Amino acid sequence: MGITSALVLFAVIWFMTFLIVIPFNIETQGDLGDVVEGTQAGAPENHHLRKKAWITTGISAVIWAIVAALLFRVQLPWMI
Repeated sequence: MGITSALVLFAVIWFMTFLIVIPFNIETQGDLGDVVEGTQAGAPENHHLRKKAWITTGISAVIWAIVAALLFRVQLPWMI
């Protein structure tokens, strides 16, 4: 696996993981009791995106390492 393939694989895993992590720990306006007029009560007040991006990066690095190791292990016999 080349550098470009490794980066693309990491980016795909990162975005898939981010889409899974986004809904966790959202504080909505309705939860806090401070609904701004013209918005829904389910609109996020505190979304913690920076924290979620760091969590996503850590999880993605672990998943990427496992997938990359499996891909590299499978390709070894063909490269010899």
